[in-house]
Order: sequence, then C-alpha cells, then structure tokens
Amino acid sequence: MNRRQFLAAGSALTATAALAQPTSPLPFLINMQSDPLLPKANGKRVVVCGGGWGGISAAKHLKKLDPTLDVVVLERNPVFFSCPMSNKWLVDVVDTNFLTFSYLKVAQKYGYHFIQTEVTAFERDKKRVITAQGWIDYDYLIVGAGIRYNYEAWFGNDRKAAEYTRAHFPAAYIPNAEHFQLKQSIQNFTGGDLVMTLPPPPHRCPPSPYERACLIAGLIKERKIKGKVIILDPKDSPRPITGGFQEAFENLYKDQIVYVPKAVIKEVDPFNKKIKTAAGDFTFDHSILMAPHQAGDMAWKAGLIGKNAEGKPTGWAGVDPFFLNMKDDPDVYVIGDAVGVVSPNFNFYPKAGHVANAHAKIVAKYIVDRSQGRQPKYALPDNLCFMMVNTQPREDVAVRFQYHVNDKGIIIQDQDDDNLRRDELVTEDFAWAGRMYEDMFG
Repeated sequence: MNRRQFLAAGSALTATAALAQPTSPLPFLINMQSDPLLPKANGKRVVVCGGGWGGISAAKHLKKLDPTLDVVVLERNPVFFSCPMSNKWLVDVVDTNFLTFSYLKVAQKYGYHFIQTEVTAFERDKKRVITAQGWIDYDYLIVGAGIRYNYEAWFGNDRKAAEYTRAHFPAAYIPNAEHFQLKQSIQNFTGGDLVMTLPPPPHRCPPSPYERACLIAGLIKERKIKGKVIILDPKDSPRPITGGFQEAFENLYKDQIVYVPKAVIKEVDPFNKKIKTAAGDFTFDHSILMAPHQAGDMAWKAGLIGKNAEGKPTGWAGVDPFFLNMKDDPDVYVIGDAVGVVSPNFNFYPKAGHVANAHAKIVAKYIVDRSQGRQPKYALPDNLCFMMVNTQPREDVAVRFQYHVNDKGIIIQDQDDDNLRRDELVTEDFAWAGRMYEDMFG
C-alpha cells in the first residue's frame, strides 16, 4: 500500500466510524430533553432540521441574505456525506474526501449554529423542536427530512426481515455506513447473480440505480468476473434518460446486465435469497434490495405527511406547490426529497440533490422576505443530473428539467434527455459537482 492508498484508506475508515457512530445522546445528556438547546434568540430564529443538500444550503443562504437571523441546523450525523456522486465512489472513480465535508467549518464561516443531535419530536403548536439533547423554539421551521425505506411494503410488521435486509443487502440511498458496506460487497464480488430491485416511483435520484448498475457491470467486465447484474425494474423501461441507458445495456454490457422491465415486487425473501415479481421469480447470490421510498422520519414526526382522497397517508409531505410550506402552518417549510405532489402534470419534482439545493435557496428567500415584512413572489427550481455509464473511457449521459406555470396555474415540467454518452459530459458532471459543493460549503 503506497502513501496515497494509505491516506485514502484512513480517510474512509474515519468517515465510516463517524457515519456509523450511535446518534443517541451521551449518558450525561439523557435527562436533558426538558432543557433548552440554546438561549432565546434576540431576533427571528430559523431552525433547519436535517443537514443534507437542502438543509445545509438553506442555512448558508439564510445567513447570506440576512445576517441578523438566528439560524440553527439540527443534524444527527457528525459529517456531511454526499449521495450524489457516491455511485462513482463505489467503484473508485472518486475518493471519500470528494464526498465528505465538515459541518462545523461551514457553520463557523457563515455564523449559524450546528448541533449534532437526533430530532425526536415536534410541538408545532408551541413552535418547538424536541431533540435528544433538549428543545429549541423557532419562528420559522425548515424540514429537510430526506427519505426512509418503506420495508413495510415488503414485510409488513416483520422487523426481523427488514433489519436482515438492511444489514445484508443495503440499498445505500441514505448517507450512513450502508455506503461503506455496499462498497465493500461490490469490491469483493467474485461472481454469480447480483440482483438489483428498483423502487417504484417516486424515489431518490430516479436515474441513479441505472448508473449504479452500469458502474458495477463495468467492474465485472474489467475484472473478467463470471457474473451479471440483474435489474428488476417496476417500470416498462429505464426512466429518465431512456435511450442512453438502453444503449449502454445493449452495447456496453450485453454480457453483464440483464434488464427486466415490469418487474413489480410481489415478495422478497432475504433469508433464502429469493424474489417474486410480476415478471417472474429470481434467486440471487448477492443483491442490492431497494425498498420503496417515503419521506424521512422527521416529516412523519412533525405531522407533515399529506393524505389522499381516501384519507390515507401519501407517504410524502403535503405542501403548497409554489411556496413549499404547510397550508395549515405557513411558518413550516419542507424542502428536497420529502416534498409531495406539486403538479397534476408530473406529480413530483425529481428527488435529487440539485432540486434540494434549489428548494433551499428559494425558501431562504421566502423566509427573509417574510421576516422583513415583504410578500414573497414564488420561484420554481430546476434540475440537472449527470450519470456515468462507462469508466473505460469515462462517459456520461444526462437529463435536464425546467419548470414553468401554464395559463391554468399548473406547474409544467420540460424534460430533455441527453442520451449520447460522451466524455464532455463527464467534464460537465464534475464541474457541476464543484459548483454545488462550493454553493453549500464554499
């Protein structure tokens, strides 16, 4: 092992330990939930729950727009780990340092509070957030809850099956130690059938499972492993970037990828490595089991989940589609992946880091306008996703989304798939990541 490899390995172990550490309070803090986290603010206080792409962007831009605001970020992880770009990290295109950033450093730079703690409850009638280390009041609340895995759709109340699946066949779509476990299993894969179950829409970063499949297939091809990736997709074709992924499957990985459309999951047996779908039954040697997604736990704890026509939970936050706040509680905003239906035209914004960052800046402007006595004017996000489909040579495909409001007051989505894989898109991909990281942490 040379010095660079040693440093990279050390960095990975440090990040693993940090992401895997318990998030419960230290013993001497257990009885402090009834105490305030911070003294009462002199001015308006904005509490941001969740330090993902949305939450951390919101905190920085709130302070830039109005330095007098008291901004507090509550996040259970000690360091930021980026899901966007992490598929490339799984196959060593980028290293751990490329994905990790210090929460404390950026908080100190822009003058907001960062508190590592678990959010345990919300008292919205009191405008208060309860954490494992105490409570905090707010004037405005931003919830960046992200997603959670809905294993109940597969296993009902069988927690043993859910935890076994999480432990042995992690999806790695929530930043934590799952990513390091998945990377190890991919790097140690020696052959056989690796089955990937794709969640039904909506789910986090819609094109990313196909990128992950391509990059794993590329590793199998490069190492001449006798194995293949079997993609069980509930949709009838890859979406978005349909043509680009289909071309990659057929021309780059015809011997390494088996794509199965309309493979709606009927039953998952993680103990015996069996999956039943509408497209047939499958067994596997290893698997990446991606259960359906829902809004993250904080959105449920805060009572933000919308209801459908039958009065049942939709699984996603029911927000005003233009201002992203709760219709019955306008001082509470939801940003990023947890946001529910915003248009009958396309239903959901893509659950992507780019959208979360855009939501954060939009909501920051809304809050500053309101706190200074101005009526906000609505703004809409955009989205841009690059997906690497080949590493030798490196080639990407991409998709761009733009949004506008039609004459009926409905938000419309314009989608542009860039299906021609090429190295110029890789350059744009890394330039995009650089801009995003600079916008959040620079």
